[in-house]
Amino acid sequence: MNKTLKPQDKTAAAAQAAFSATFEREYAQRADAPGVDAALHASARACRETLVDRWIATQAADAIRPPADRRIHYLSMEFLMGRALRNAWSALGINNVLSAKLQALGHEAGALVEREPDAGLGNGGLGRLAACFLDSLATLGLPSFGYGLRYEFGMFTQSIADGRQVEQPDQWLRRGNAWELPRTELRYPVGFGGRVERDGAARRWVPARRIMAQAWDFIVPGHGGERVSTLRQWQAQAEGSIDFPQFCRGEHEAAGRERLRADTLNWVLYPDDSTEAGRMMRLEQEYLLVSASIQDMVARHRREGRELRHFGRDNVVHLNDTHPALAVPELMRLLLDEHGLTWDEAWSITRQAVSYTNHTQMPEALETWALPLFQHLLPRHLEIVFDINDRFLIEVRALHPNDEGLVQRISLIDEHGERRVRMAPLAIVGSNHVNGVSKLHSQLMVSTIFADFARLDPERFTNVTNGVTHRRWLAQANPALSAVIDETIGPRWRREATALAALHLRADEQEIGAAFMRAKHANKQRLADRIRRDLGIAVDANSLFDVHIKRIHEYKRQLLNLLHVVARYQAMLADPRATWVPRTVIFAGKAASAYRTAKQIIHLIHDVARVINSDERLQGRLRVVFMPNYSVSLAELILPAADLSEQISTAGTEASGTGNMKFALNAALTIGTWDGANIEMAQAMGEEQMFVFGLRAEQVARIKELGYDPSLYVEENRALAAVLDAIARGDFSPAEPERHRGLIDGLRHHDPYLLMADFKDYVATQLRVDTLYASPVAWAARAVRNVASMGGFSSDRSIRDYQRHIWVPR
Repeated sequence: MNKTLKPQDKTAAAAQAAFSATFEREYAQRADAPGVDAALHASARACRETLVDRWIATQAADAIRPPADRRIHYLSMEFLMGRALRNAWSALGINNVLSAKLQALGHEAGALVEREPDAGLGNGGLGRLAACFLDSLATLGLPSFGYGLRYEFGMFTQSIADGRQVEQPDQWLRRGNAWELPRTELRYPVGFGGRVERDGAARRWVPARRIMAQAWDFIVPGHGGERVSTLRQWQAQAEGSIDFPQFCRGEHEAAGRERLRADTLNWVLYPDDSTEAGRMMRLEQEYLLVSASIQDMVARHRREGRELRHFGRDNVVHLNDTHPALAVPELMRLLLDEHGLTWDEAWSITRQAVSYTNHTQMPEALETWALPLFQHLLPRHLEIVFDINDRFLIEVRALHPNDEGLVQRISLIDEHGERRVRMAPLAIVGSNHVNGVSKLHSQLMVSTIFADFARLDPERFTNVTNGVTHRRWLAQANPALSAVIDETIGPRWRREATALAALHLRADEQEIGAAFMRAKHANKQRLADRIRRDLGIAVDANSLFDVHIKRIHEYKRQLLNLLHVVARYQAMLADPRATWVPRTVIFAGKAASAYRTAKQIIHLIHDVARVINSDERLQGRLRVVFMPNYSVSLAELILPAADLSEQISTAGTEASGTGNMKFALNAALTIGTWDGANIEMAQAMGEEQMFVFGLRAEQVARIKELGYDPSLYVEENRALAAVLDAIARGDFSPAEPERHRGLIDGLRHHDPYLLMADFKDYVATQLRVDTLYASPVAWAARAVRNVASMGGFSSDRSIRDYQRHIWVPR
């Protein structure tokens, strides 16, 4: 692998000098100097300009790389990058220089960081994983590109009005983005609709309309080296200008219709797909991503003087979930229609290049597209999908001539009811490797949803457990704890996360545990101050901080957590003289705009919080907090402060999780089900180090098979019945008693994620949490062991696993 670049501006001193010169020039040119925005802009531009030299050198080195060093192209609909400034400081080694410059100008580095908006390019775990992977790809020196879309308004900004989620545009670009490099020379046409014509023996697509995909680059620095990676984002632009005659006739809106139509593709991540227009926009977004990206890959491959027949040998096209699955027919279209290859040649190249990570086994989350919509937007691609399917099914029938049921199950076209293109099977058939993201998920993937595909080609399926970058989620997010770790085992862990294992030898030392807890308390006080400032809620930093921060979804089971909160509240009122461990329960997360049940859960959280937080009988021993507009930067504040990490998905539904890893890395203990990467974390640290509860995946499957009746669990548990009754009759919504009855009635009679079945064990396990927290020395020792066990959950390890098991030619 070519990791060595010719020295140009390589020493830390040179990097600091280049930064200083650029900072002073940019700052002097700002009209609003000496304001904080001027300092922020100058800092960002100075970092970016310093990184550009590394970026140029990296691209030059990658262009002449040997064939064995395949360039990784990571396609994802979202990249949750977070703030870039502190990450750049760390990578460039300019923290001290920058702090000194800012201090001389009357600015604090911390305040400057807070001023930078989070990049609105992602939403949840999928996008944050992609961001961690780009960091690791750069740090490990792998030739790499990330490909995504440049969303102007992100997903949405979440605010709360009277307990209800309100969505507003995320205007993260309103002050510009100093980190972007506009690549005006990189523009590719992207077509939609139209017809397919025969051109001799070939087929030619004639789109009804075209847009242009304009490239914007975001440089992702590596740590401990000079290499960088690139996140290339696509901005849709109208192919032509305005209709000038229409404009002159006063038809101003009509004159700019095509410009507006192109612009809207980049407005919002995951537009509401409950309407036909929303579904069309989503499919257009996905095709914009893959078409521009594949064209760019092929153009770069040829520009480097490489033969097209070696595209798959020299390049990886990796699909982060099913959203970019259109890459399979798009690469085929380019090879067949634009470059004149035969079907067998094109299919061989495509299969060699493409690999696919599946992130969910829930059928409702696996994308399918109605044939009429697919044909309307992408008629040539539908032909190719049909051809792929026909050839694939011919092979299957040859092997299994009497199993028509198998043929129907694995077909890329769902023939039941409305005919639909199934994107996950398309990604599987077009890939050389398919992986899940935790051991349990990968096992379930090949034994349930993709069992037929796995029996046909078992060697295609494997596992790569997710990871997180410890550089961002511990070293940067938690400087207090990082300093303690440095003092205890030295700084080597900052370069290689597995070095954290040395903490195991010191875990029982009370002095070390006390230092860990002092760092934790400082982080808790910082969060408590933020909660009081933003929400007006006073929380005790000495209380147990019980944290549940995730996308709001029924399978994430925020509702189960809330039922326990109500049960605890009722128990405290029934026995006020008991010794209750003070607890602050913190929620954060967004509900998809069209997901009514998730938004109802947010409303219920606020109703419960309003009653509990105002009940003076509790004497402040129980608080409930919902922190709005969850983001990377908010996570960087919350994670270091957490005592208890809620990872309570229904067993068998969470593919992996990465929040669980970030919490443990920050010395939080985990209460969780035997699900996703919780299992591997428990195995790494010892199951006794976690608070494991609930049904296992095989038990969940068995109960559902036998016929699950949630009402039986309610009848057998008085505490559970009392909780449900209180919510249903309006104890927490007296102005509107029926507000949550539908939600509760649903749990009594239709409980797909088995909250009723797991409630009793969950409550009992929370009492075990209380018992341990009341013993600070024992709690601290377990917290140290959590951190010590997390080295294997670095995204560096994940990328090495991809390199060994996925991104190798098959």
